[in-house]
Amino acid sequence: MGGEERVARARAEGRLPVRERIERLLDPGSFHETGILAGRGSYDAEGRLESFTPSNFVCGRGRIEGREVVVGADDFSVRGGAADGAVGNKMGWAEKAARDLRLPLVRLVDGTGGGGSVKTQATTRRSYVPWIPDWDVSVELLSLVPVVAAALGPVAGLGAARVAASHFSVMVRGTSQLFVAGPPVVRRALGQDLDKESLGGSRIHARGSGAVDNEAASEDEAFAQIRRFLSYLPGSVFEAPPRTAPNDDPERREEGLLSLVPRDRRKPFDVRRLLADVTRGLARRLPKAPPARY
Repeated sequence: MGGEERVARARAEGRLPVRERIERLLDPGSFHETGILAGRGSYDAEGRLESFTPSNFVCGRGRIEGREVVVGADDFSVRGGAADGAVGNKMGWAEKAARDLRLPLVRLVDGTGGGGSVKTQATTRRSYVPWIPDWDVSVELLSLVPVVAAALGPVAGLGAARVAASHFSVMVRGTSQLFVAGPPVVRRALGQDLDKESLGGSRIHARGSGAVDNEAASEDEAFAQIRRFLSYLPGSVFEAPPRTAPNDDPERREEGLLSLVPRDRRKPFDVRRLLADVTRGLARRLPKAPPARY
């Protein structure tokens, strides 16, 4: 990754290293990485490798509850997760792999995930705007396979779009933020001095704007929510969802449902309570079910 010092700094902020995130999300030992050798090296005058910086995007295939998925994860410890720290458009490979293999896609987003930085344009001597590489694939995926995203740190620009353009998205309370541009840009453009949490914390997006579906108290809880969401769905539109033997008592009665929905359609009711009562039997067999804030 980006070195011991940067990894330690992320841990001090309550954020896990990218490879530990993947290990905690997937079934043990199931991750098969693609592009593990991709990175940038420096060489001496005789062509011997002196140093190596890995790509800041880790991707591959693994399993969740025995079912195969594609996962792509940003490594914030290398150039803040920006795409100019990646190599060979690994992000695009993950999106295309999920489409071609007809597998669910899980995005673990931690950084900008874009490519429009000054560093990129200085290197390539051009801008990719208005075309965004492989965004058409990301849009196509939404009609083919489940797409899930977790914001696990400060996420801006195209990274924020990758979180929002999903079927289910989750933020970690206190350690992740979501915005088009960060506080320094807002300060220069609008003259407003806002910290990251005030600009785009989970309280704003999961409870207010609706840009993100849910929030979690920790990264492990976010992973549990991802696993639970995927447990309801098939791997793609080309197959049926998984079937399991029911263990809910067919004679179970939830008396509260008789009066929960008011006869007057203008009066509100607690839809979360309704869902909790209806799925109470199902919840007993779901693995590591997170708190019911859906």
